[in-house]
Amino acid sequence: MAAISAAMVGELRAKTDAPMMECKKALTEAEGNMERAEEILRVKLGGKASKAASRITAEGVVASVVSGNVAALIEINCETDFVTKNDDFIAFVNACAKLVAEHNPADVAALSALPLDGGTVETIRAALIGKIGENMAIRRFKRFETNSKLTSYLHGTRIGVVVEFDAADEQVGKDVAMHIAAMKPVSLSAEQVPADLIEKERSVAALKAAESGKPADIVTKMVEGSVQKFLKEVSLLNQTFVKNDKQTVEQMLKSVGASVKSFTMYVVGEGIEKKQDDFAAEVAAQVAAAKQA
Repeated sequence: MAAISAAMVGELRAKTDAPMMECKKALTEAEGNMERAEEILRVKLGGKASKAASRITAEGVVASVVSGNVAALIEINCETDFVTKNDDFIAFVNACAKLVAEHNPADVAALSALPLDGGTVETIRAALIGKIGENMAIRRFKRFETNSKLTSYLHGTRIGVVVEFDAADEQVGKDVAMHIAAMKPVSLSAEQVPADLIEKERSVAALKAAESGKPADIVTKMVEGSVQKFLKEVSLLNQTFVKNDKQTVEQMLKSVGASVKSFTMYVVGEGIEKKQDDFAAEVAAQVAAAKQA
């Protein structure tokens, strides 16, 4: 049996970024053949990707691309904040955003089947899972194509906004995109606020109003007032403009002869239930497993 040196293990790790022990095992199995060891690791990393698939991905990155009258916004999730700073992961997210803009895939499955770096989006995703050791999932994306103008704004990598607008000044669109990232409206206008959100707000308002002990007709007015206040707070056009608290967004747009046709905002992990891990227990388990190995 060929002797496996530390230098060989280091070389294989540099090529694959796999854990040291996995590299040593692969080299041992391959009897020191570096190419064969790489193949063995690819197979094992694929298995690793399968095991990771059940783990919750509540962190991640939002990316956007704007090219003329086409734009795309995408959210790809991972398990921890550390991976969101990984260059390979960020490059993968940006590449996927570009593919959405260029190919207009119908859904995540269609995007996953598109060619990327000599494979497909799915094979690259699986390889990254194996290399980095965390589950990753393409959660959602939106593509815009319009005769109007498009702009995007990213607040770090956690909040992304694309705005479709008409205005002589490009800065108007950028200002609105930044406003959306800051104030997080759920719709363009009050009429477009989802019915389930309105009903939820109405129920909460009714419970609070009922505790006041006021007559039924007064309670009804209190509830309606709360609902109307809510609608103004969550609809973009009715919100107070962040750069001028004397105007609503709608008033600002009218003053410069501009309009917003639509927008999409993604906040990383929004609506995903995060798993609460006991870090100390996890480290202890890993140490115990290492000792047994």
